[in-house]
Amino acid sequence: MSARGFWHRLMKGTRRVWCRLEWRALAGDQWDERIMSMPVTDRSHAKQGRSTGRVILRNQFGRMVVYLKRHRRLAWWRRALATFWPDHGWSPAFAEWRHLQWAETLGIRVPEPVAAGEFVGPGFRLESFIAIKELTGMSPLHEAIPGAEFALSAGAFRSWKQKVVAEAARLTRILHQAKRYHKDLYLCHFFAFDSLDPNAHQEGRMALIDHHRLGYHPWTSWHWQVKDLAQLLYSSDIAGIDRRDRLRFLQLYLGRRKLDSNGRRLMHRVLAKAARYHRHNSKRARPAARPEVKAA
Repeated sequence: MSARGFWHRLMKGTRRVWCRLEWRALAGDQWDERIMSMPVTDRSHAKQGRSTGRVILRNQFGRMVVYLKRHRRLAWWRRALATFWPDHGWSPAFAEWRHLQWAETLGIRVPEPVAAGEFVGPGFRLESFIAIKELTGMSPLHEAIPGAEFALSAGAFRSWKQKVVAEAARLTRILHQAKRYHKDLYLCHFFAFDSLDPNAHQEGRMALIDHHRLGYHPWTSWHWQVKDLAQLLYSSDIAGIDRRDRLRFLQLYLGRRKLDSNGRRLMHRVLAKAARYHRHNSKRARPAARPEVKAA
């Protein structure tokens, strides 16, 4: 990595890049010159100056499938801080890289980053990227749960779902006990192995993705706790999830078989927040309205 001097950053620009050897072998020479314009293979999505796409790299050295996230329009304060103090890594790419490393230290399964970098200057320009390995053989829960309901018998599906709910509650509890909050804790960011995999239910086999907004909030933890849980509740309105699953999640998350007054108070706050998400998204999605979020 290299940040150069201030005037060099301001007048000519510089870059800070990091990668694993396997990425360098597959991406080719001068890959960092092409990374911001590299075409994606499929699953492209762009929004508000950031884009995500799936990239399949293959050559005589092997094959790798990654999700490439790129950030082109960043806030003025990020651009200013990166210009004056570049070693911190103010871009979303390096922030997510740090968050992934932190989550792993707690035993949370996360996708593996293989490359990251940021381009600072000329002027107060800042762009960044991060490449993260695809979770091969895994599916997001909003797809895995309806798929498992279709593929398994009723009894096998209940058993599988109980373990999935327990693992999702365990991962969420680990985050929140450390006063870390995901801020995008939707069901689609939990990844599970195929329901027919005999080892799919083992603890630690579920993964949690998209940690770029992860934050440490010891003084306002109640606010972010409600936000995370409300996002999860709102996104659980899918085939295969019912009220018992939501109540089971809350009991396991709180570590109590019966909800006390604090648990009920938390539940009411989460329900109110989830209802606001529903109203907000119903206005944006009209005329295709979603059903009301049901209470646990």
